[in-house]
Amino acid sequence: MNPEPAKRREFLLSIILGVWALMGLLLLIPASVYLFWPPRARKRSDWAEVGSLTQMPIGVPEQVVYRRNRADGWKVTSEKTSAWVVRTSDRDAIAFAPQCPHLGCAYHWDSSNKEFLCPCHASTFSLEGDVLSGPSPRGLDRLAVKVQGDGLLLGGVLSQGQEGERR
Repeated sequence: MNPEPAKRREFLLSIILGVWALMGLLLLIPASVYLFWPPRARKRSDWAEVGSLTQMPIGVPEQVVYRRNRADGWKVTSEKTSAWVVRTSDRDAIAFAPQCPHLGCAYHWDSSNKEFLCPCHASTFSLEGDVLSGPSPRGLDRLAVKVQGDGLLLGGVLSQGQEGERR
């Protein structure tokens, strides 16, 4: 009997099993890093600079268009958005989200009547964002506002209890 073929089979089988083990290990390392290693804490600012506060007239709403970063899990996207900003004094301003609270339509400033108007369902809002008429269930959603130097920064939407708060 020739013991040579058995050793050859065992050698080839050990090579195949070794390659499988190596491939499994190569797949296991990145999967375990993804699952068990926490992501690095990124220093991210939730504030977006929208312009100079000194360039805005006091008491007149101005629609500003700016870019903000939005994080969705691991993915961070830069998106273009807008807000309505009303400068109330030399160092203060209020900002409103650009959607009507009724159904999310875009509203605009009606300078002849001095009110915000949603053309879809005829909701009107005061300069402070309060409901004047129409089917809207609440006033305009406010955004967090911060002034640094003469720059105006906008944050996220404030909840109903935070309207007077500034971060």
